[in-house]
Amino acid sequence: MRVAVVGAGWAGCAAALQAAERGAEVVLFEAARQPGGRARALCVQHRGERLQLDNGQHLLIGAYSHSLALMRRLGVDPQAHFLRMPLSLMFADGQGLCLPDWPPPVWPGAPASVAVGLGVLRARGWSLGDKLSLLRWARRWQGADFACDASTTVSQLCAGLSPTVIDGLIAPLCVSALNTPMQRASGAVFLRVMKDALFAGAGGSDLLLPTCDLGQLLPDAALQRLQQRGHAVQLGARVLALRPQGQRWQLQVSQDAQDRSEVFDAVLLACPAGEAARLVRDLPGAHAWQNRAEALQHEAIATVYAFWPGARLPHPMLALREGDNAPAQFVFDRGALGGPAGLLAFVVSASAHSRQALQEGVQAQARTQLGLQALEIVQTVIERRATFACTAALQRPEQQVLAGCASLLACADYVDGPYPATLEGAVRSGQAAAQALGRGA
Repeated sequence: MRVAVVGAGWAGCAAALQAAERGAEVVLFEAARQPGGRARALCVQHRGERLQLDNGQHLLIGAYSHSLALMRRLGVDPQAHFLRMPLSLMFADGQGLCLPDWPPPVWPGAPASVAVGLGVLRARGWSLGDKLSLLRWARRWQGADFACDASTTVSQLCAGLSPTVIDGLIAPLCVSALNTPMQRASGAVFLRVMKDALFAGAGGSDLLLPTCDLGQLLPDAALQRLQQRGHAVQLGARVLALRPQGQRWQLQVSQDAQDRSEVFDAVLLACPAGEAARLVRDLPGAHAWQNRAEALQHEAIATVYAFWPGARLPHPMLALREGDNAPAQFVFDRGALGGPAGLLAFVVSASAHSRQALQEGVQAQARTQLGLQALEIVQTVIERRATFACTAALQRPEQQVLAGCASLLACADYVDGPYPATLEGAVRSGQAAAQALGRGA
C-alpha cells in the first residue's frame, strides 16, 4: 500500500511512522521547509549570539504516554531531554500549589489521588475552607467518573469553588490544557484531562520541561527514521489538490515552483483544519466533514522571549497573576532549561492582545511580580491559530472524511477525540488513523 501523509507536524510524523511500521510505503509531504508544525525549532539572533529556541514555549506532562513511548522508539531519551518536576503552580511570592514527589519510597503503590490531596492541603495562601472545598469537588468528580454533560463549561463545572481555588488552580490548568477561557471551555474535556493527569497514575501530573528545541524531541528523529527505512520525505511540497482516481487518490503537488501528480492507495490528512477542508471541498460526500472543519474557531498562543542579565527564577516555571495589562499566565526560566542565563519565556494562552500590548504587559508583570525592572524583548512569537477553541458541546471533525471510506482519513489534534489540542492528542490521532487505515486495506 502506498500512503501519502499530508503534513509533518506531530500528528503527521506519528501517522507516517505508524503506517511505515505496518508495512506501507510512505510519502510524507510538508508545505514548510521545516517539520514540526506549531511545535518546531526557531533560531533568533540576540546580542550577536545565535539562539535556538522554539516557535512557542511548550511543555509535556507525564500522562503523555503515547508521545513519550514514540520518542523512546526513535532513540530520544525523555530523561535526557526534559527536566521533570512535580506539578507546580507556584507564584513568585511563594503562594500556590505544588504536588509532592510521587510515589514515596516507603509506599511505591500509593495512588495518585493521595498526592493530589497532600498537595492541596499544603497549598500556600489558601484557607482551610478553600482546600476542603476543592477536595470535596474532586471527590464528587471521581464519583461521577470524571464525566459531565457535553454542554457544561468549566465555569459551570466549578461554580461552587472559591475565587482562590479558581484563580490559583482551575483557571491556569484550563487555559494551559485547553487554550480556551474557562467561561467557554468544555467541562467534559477538562475533566478528562484532570482524570488522566492527576488521578490516573503516579507521575501523570509531572511537568516535563524541554531542555532542547522541540525539533529534537520528535520531528527530526521521525524524519530521519523514515528516510533511513526508504520512505520519502518531501519538505517545501504543498499538496494543491486531491482527486479520486478509481479506488486510488491522485495528489497534485507543488515543489520548487514545479507541479506534478502522484497516485496513492490511501491518504492521511495531517494538515491544519482549513487546509484539509480545502483539499476535500470538491469530493462527493465530504460536505459535512468540511463544514465541521471550517466551523472550528481558533485561539492564539503567544510567547514573549525576554532577557534580563542574571535573572533567575525560584522555580524553572512560575505561574503569573493575570489582570489589566498583565496578559501572561506562566513564565519559564530558559537558563534553567539549557538556554542562556537570563532568558525568560512568558506564555500567553488564549491571547487576543496585539504584539505591543503583549510586550508592554509582560514588562509590567516582570516589574510587579518578579521584581525585574527593564526587560529586553528578544522575540515575540504569536501563533494566531495555535489551537482550536475547545468549547462546550463542540462537534469536531471525525477521523473518517467520507462515510465508508477507509483510504482517506484525517489525523490532527482537532480531529474528534477525548483530548484538547495538545501534542499528545496529535500523536494519538496520527497513530489511530494509521491503524484504522491498515484495517481498511
